[in-house]
Amino acid sequence: MSATHGYQHRERLMTVLRGPHVSEKSTIAAEENNQVVFKVRTNATKEEIRQAVELLFEVSVDEVQVVNCRGKIKRHGVNSGRRVAWKKAYVKLAEGSRIDFLGTD
Repeated sequence: MSATHGYQHRERLMTVLRGPHVSEKSTIAAEENNQVVFKVRTNATKEEIRQAVELLFEVSVDEVQVVNCRGKIKRHGVNSGRRVAWKKAYVKLAEGSRIDFLGTD
């Protein structure tokens, strides 16, 4: 692997994660299964998601599960449209690893 290719790959990894997905289900997953849920790029692979989480948060990842979420159809009077489809990843962290988004202990 050339030096420029490594740099480009690292830059792509920085854009794979869109942000945390906070919901009731993701909170339960975090408490019970040591999982964190992220919104990710629609073309991201499981391996890229694993590498991005390990690079950005300096934790060890055990498993990655991916869900493609279809955009809902919404109507405004007679006009109808579709929301953008997106992808989320359930990232199971290794024992002893933890990501804290709030910065509290």
